Amino acid sequence: MTDGKYALIDLAMALSLLFSLMFVCYVVFLVVPFVRHKPRPSGDAGDFQWHFFIPCRDEEAVIGDTLAYLRGHFPSTHLWVVDDDSDDATGAITAARQAADPYVHLVQRRRPEARTGKSEALNAAYRALVGWLPADAVLEQIVVGVFDADGHPEPGGLDVMAAGHLFGDPVVGAVQCEVRMRNRDERRPVPDGGRLRNLAARTLVRLQDLEFRTTTAAVQMARRHTRTVGMGGNGQFTRLSAMRAITEGGTGPWRGALLEDFELGLDLMLDGWRTAYTTDTSVDQEGLWSLRRLITQRTRWGQGNMQCTRYLARVWRSPKLSHSGVMEISYYLLLPWFQVFASLVFPVLLFWFARGMVRGDGGFLADGGWGLCIGAALGITQFAMWGPIYRWRCEREAGFWSSLGWGLAYAFYIYIFYVTAWRALARIVTGRGQWAKTRRNAELRVEGPTAIEF
Repeated sequence: MTDGKYALIDLAMALSLLFSLMFVCYVVFLVVPFVRHKPRPSGDAGDFQWHFFIPCRDEEAVIGDTLAYLRGHFPSTHLWVVDDDSDDATGAITAARQAADPYVHLVQRRRPEARTGKSEALNAAYRALVGWLPADAVLEQIVVGVFDADGHPEPGGLDVMAAGHLFGDPVVGAVQCEVRMRNRDERRPVPDGGRLRNLAARTLVRLQDLEFRTTTAAVQMARRHTRTVGMGGNGQFTRLSAMRAITEGGTGPWRGALLEDFELGLDLMLDGWRTAYTTDTSVDQEGLWSLRRLITQRTRWGQGNMQCTRYLARVWRSPKLSHSGVMEISYYLLLPWFQVFASLVFPVLLFWFARGMVRGDGGFLADGGWGLCIGAALGITQFAMWGPIYRWRCEREAGFWSSLGWGLAYAFYIYIFYVTAWRALARIVTGRGQWAKTRRNAELRVEGPTAIEF
């Protein structure tokens, strides 16, 4: 395209191709250390005192099973269940456990103080723990793990957390472990659904497992080099002394963002603590088979990410972060804004592509449309490749063609984040910042609002 009125389109195509090539290089940078990773020696969990925080709201479908699992596999760990004024039997189930077991603690919250966000629920558990500890407690040797109500950490995982390169290193303030979908092999996630509905549902669960165990894990491994490992809501562990160091006014270390886990890790990094990640142990959680509920969940995450953009100035000024660390955090914080921008630009490019095809004169491809085609091909390939990598690295019993299908599906799955970025932006613009839980698969009917409605 040589005409002046097409100059902007030419520039957009060139930038699209450039960004695609840059992202391919980034993916290669992620893949190499990911596939070469080997487990590292464990430590001794007995060197630390362990406490698990479990924030709950209307979790009667899963909390009993989770408490039984945790007490069975982690008998010396104290469990702090925060009942955020549930309308169901969550509090009663936990209270019955507490009456029979001194390692189970119920932190009861009531409205109007309750249901003000996950951060406040976790801060309530933090204050309860600090008040329960003896005055001479060594906070450097106390570690708090945060788990969802359906979280099942891997047995023996605390020995991994105590390793010399994790909490065995006194400068490490927090560690995130790998997350897996417990129901990834379930053939009929929707018992009353037909064949196609169950195919779509189990594929969606599988893609969440692929996401957490390949791309998320690879990004976290790469972040170990920039010392910017992010914390996740399920399976995050934090040293109590690090929590105290970033606590303001005695209320607790969580500051109120919808992405409270990442915000906690960011505060720790800005305070000079190291954060770490390991795939040598994991936590199982329930994958969502409903696309609507997945979009609800990811909208909340995207909105929390956008809220954390307020940290950019502190990140850029921080003497605690390396230049590469500042770049990596800035990229992550700005990512949902880039997704909003890209979703405005790419439809224009696709329009010109379609226009050139309809005209049938080949002018579009001859005048630079090939850049868009190459960019689209690279965009699909760089995500589809994670299917076979997932099979080789995580699910050796899966067939190659299944893994290729998962990879191709994943290349389209990532476009969900463009939808959720817009939904998150709309919630910010309209002033809706409340936190609400996402319904569990086992919940057939839940009274009251249980998800972010848009």
